Amino acid sequence: MPEVVLSAFPMIDPETYREVLAGDVDEPVEVEVAELGSTERLIEATGGADAVVTDINTPVTEAALDALDLSVVVRSAVGVDNVDVAAAAERGATVTRVPDYCTEEVATHSVSLLFACLRSLKPYDDAVDGGGWSWETGAPIRRVSASTIGLLSFGPIARRAAEQLAGFGADLVAYDPFVDADEMAEYDVEKVDFEGLFDCADHVGVYAPLTDATRGIVDADALARLREDSVLVNVSRGPVVDADALLDALEADGIKAAGLDVLGEEPPEDDPLVGRDDTVVTPHAAWYSEEARDDLNRSGAADVAAVLNGETPDGRVDPDADWL
Repeated sequence: MPEVVLSAFPMIDPETYREVLAGDVDEPVEVEVAELGSTERLIEATGGADAVVTDINTPVTEAALDALDLSVVVRSAVGVDNVDVAAAAERGATVTRVPDYCTEEVATHSVSLLFACLRSLKPYDDAVDGGGWSWETGAPIRRVSASTIGLLSFGPIARRAAEQLAGFGADLVAYDPFVDADEMAEYDVEKVDFEGLFDCADHVGVYAPLTDATRGIVDADALARLREDSVLVNVSRGPVVDADALLDALEADGIKAAGLDVLGEEPPEDDPLVGRDDTVVTPHAAWYSEEARDDLNRSGAADVAAVLNGETPDGRVDPDADWL
């Protein structure tokens, strides 16, 4: 009987997996739930399993893959930065992800963070709660339609954000080495190089996956190109932005504010970016809606079923993909 181990992570719904696997796989499938969170726990909990559905906090390393005999590793998310995709392929294990389940949600969340920071909602709310009542608390605020908004990466989420932002009249620019200018132009977005993004954008949204090339790419030099009334939003992965450089920029009033759904350590412990008047931080919740959670689990379960049936899953990650 095939065995599937699910991480005991709130995003992952065992009942949906049991339902889909019972309907899509001819033979019975045993579904177990285990606390993961580390390579050691992964190995201990997944020994003998055919499939594991993992979370953001569990590294699926080459050593773990050597210790296990997995047919499929499902990363229950868009990104696969904690899975050694190449090592899995070398050992005959398919890695899958769910790339489109929360496109709408993350795009909307990124725009929400942008406008919360642009319109100084947190300082205004705090001031009113403390008895204040002055528009000057949130100054300076610039007109959105007179601004340029930059998108770092131009995948599905950034494209949806561009569609949402189109109605506000701002100019849009994007940097993505894997997307050509004509494709961006279809969204009324101008392609620029990396330095050009930070030179011409008043505000920047970060959508890039975490890879060796993008780790820390938003560094002190990039942030120094922004203006003192600029906003930075990150809904990708925390380490894409150099946290120390961001803190320095905020403390020096080099930029106005940051909207962050992701941090270098999650959940944070004494993170100096949390609790500031000039940051809005949400708990890696940009992905969430009831519909997105259902899509996530049904798609992941369908990928497991496909591998167990000897088929190619829809969410297969190509180990030779340029963006990895």
